[in-house]
Amino acid sequence: MLHFFINTGVRDTAYYWNELNKAVNLYCELKKMCPELDSLNIGGGLPIQAHLDFEYDYEYMIEEIISQIQTVCQNNGVPEPNIFTEFGSYTVGESGAMLYSIINQKQQNDRELWNMIDSSFMTTLPDTWAINQRYVLLAVNNWDSEYQRVHMGGLTCDSEDFYNAEAHSNAVFMPKLQEGNDQYVGFFHMGAYQESLSGFGGIQHCLIPGPKLVVIDEDEDGEYFTKLFAKEQSYKSMLKILGY
Repeated sequence: MLHFFINTGVRDTAYYWNELNKAVNLYCELKKMCPELDSLNIGGGLPIQAHLDFEYDYEYMIEEIISQIQTVCQNNGVPEPNIFTEFGSYTVGESGAMLYSIINQKQQNDRELWNMIDSSFMTTLPDTWAINQRYVLLAVNNWDSEYQRVHMGGLTCDSEDFYNAEAHSNAVFMPKLQEGNDQYVGFFHMGAYQESLSGFGGIQHCLIPGPKLVVIDEDEDGEYFTKLFAKEQSYKSMLKILGY
């Protein structure tokens, strides 16, 4: 098997098609030297929805990839390879969501109004801090309320513990907080790398506990049901890990 990986992911760009073409030609060269070679592994991954106006023609991309592999192999007189893929985020990304409640709002200065979540982005959404990943962010309730421009902050003392919409747009739009009416927000399609980065059951950044994990499933009749996978991390378990 020859493994082809590209860190930009599978995208309809001249750069991607050029790199794929070089990889398939390399496969053809190696195939002539090593007849046992019979498989091409395509890595780099298909993108998933990270914002509401996301558009991607999956069918076209897959058909074009297969077509180009066929063309290059035919031109080189080489049998077409078995094709394997490593589309990790595309396979499991939509399986996870993270829900927070807004526990406080504070005015940082004349321009910055902050909504503080009941956790830490660095603990529970480490991709947002480590690789500047963005997710589908929605208010879970109070959709009919007036919206306002706010910044989203976590509870740690770290200056990096925040979430912004895009690299050049620091604020997001959320319903105005109303006294006596709880506000919840959800981050969706974050089921790919989170546990790998933050760990499970260990000590997290600034001793913020790991969240409660709930599995939501659907039975044969279309009814949804939930089961508790793991309780929220307790201070006792964290102290035990630290040797107290």
